[in-house]
Amino acid sequence: MSDLGELLNDMLSDVVGALPAIVAAIIIVVIGYFVGKFVGRLVNKTIEKMGIEKSFDETDTGKSFKSAGLDLSSFIGGIVTAFIVVISVVIAIQILNIGGSIGEFLVDLAAYLPRLLGGILIIVVGSVLVGFLATLVGNTLKPVFPKAKSEVADMLKSLLQIGLIAVMILLALDLMLLSGDLVYSLILGFVIIGAGIALTDGLIKSITDDHKEFVEVAGYAKFVLYSIFLIIGAGAIFSTFEGVTDIVANVSWAFAIAMGIMLIPVIYTLAKKMSKEASS
Repeated sequence: MSDLGELLNDMLSDVVGALPAIVAAIIIVVIGYFVGKFVGRLVNKTIEKMGIEKSFDETDTGKSFKSAGLDLSSFIGGIVTAFIVVISVVIAIQILNIGGSIGEFLVDLAAYLPRLLGGILIIVVGSVLVGFLATLVGNTLKPVFPKAKSEVADMLKSLLQIGLIAVMILLALDLMLLSGDLVYSLILGFVIIGAGIALTDGLIKSITDDHKEFVEVAGYAKFVLYSIFLIIGAGAIFSTFEGVTDIVANVSWAFAIAMGIMLIPVIYTLAKKMSKEASS
């Protein structure tokens, strides 16, 4: 009984000794919550008055937000609120000074939460800036090209947008400590595929507008170019896996041979048509 009594006394002493730290931690979290709510609402109102939300609603990301029942100002205000609350939680955990593996886990978790929120904020705000910048560059380039070549400006806009999105995602993942060879290869593969499709559409349209004789083989050319970029992109995505590069190389050779065989009647038809036009 004496041992039990001593144990209870020790526990009570520990609780009483930790009580000031517990009270201080609770007060800090409560203050952080109310400060976060106030600052979040202030940011929300500021964004609404600046008119940024209207421009954002016209982008693809803004339309996705609307379909999900969200708006930009409320989302950023919520992120700001969460960020301030997280900071208060970090401070509270440090004040509590919990020992052992549980304490280390809580400290690591509290330290990671700002990174998580920062990464989400980079993706959301970056999507807005990327859409705005790509549209601005596209509209700036359009007067440089003739009206008949407006697709070239659209193609450059798409390429810029794809590149900026890749950079933004990499920055966000680096901040969230989720980057690595697998992530880099995955993003590189999708960039290659996206850029290839944008290049193919722009170039094929530009060529067929000037040379109507290639309209008949435009579909075939698109299929070939799409397939090439898909194979290269897939090779980049799975490049970190052992043995995949050799498989992709073999598939590429087989595809090249098949396309070459399929190209023979197309070349024959085009040559025959051009010969008739030249003789007439």
